[in-house]
Amino acid sequence: MATEDMPGGSTPVERQRPPMTADEATTLEAWLDFYRDTLALKCEGLDEQQLRTASAPPSELTLLGLVQHMTEVERSWFRRTLTGENVSSVYPTTGGQHSAGFTLLDEVSAEQAMTTWRDEIAVAKRNCANHVPDSTTTLHDQEVSLRWIYTHMIAEYARHDGHADLLRERIDGETGV
Repeated sequence: MATEDMPGGSTPVERQRPPMTADEATTLEAWLDFYRDTLALKCEGLDEQQLRTASAPPSELTLLGLVQHMTEVERSWFRRTLTGENVSSVYPTTGGQHSAGFTLLDEVSAEQAMTTWRDEIAVAKRNCANHVPDSTTTLHDQEVSLRWIYTHMIAEYARHDGHADLLRERIDGETGV
């Protein structure tokens, strides 16, 4: 597939396996990147309509909705929580804070959503570069470490990558990755 045909006009995703022996920060970052790349791979090669398809009825979940949701999750944990940045949501929330981003808007293209997601990941990486896993911040009057945030984000991506795998298989039969 040509680069310009991919959502966001990016280069093809090259997912790297995390190192088997590395320090804690490198290991956590590598596993998070692995799962981020997995979601990108699940979207790779699909057109706008396919990314917007709720392919596993009765669920309304879409691959594009997962990308938008993970944009909000990245934004929440690595900007609002880790650095205390006061940033608004990018996408509407319906049904509570855990549903942020799942609703698709006609005026937001897959290319725009993918770019916004990549931009949030870049900000998250910059913010994490200034902290070590033991760094703490406060969330709802409780201390939370960057280690906990990384672990939560790895679990969040792994869970949604499973959803993405099923959605992708229902769209065009593509499995694995």
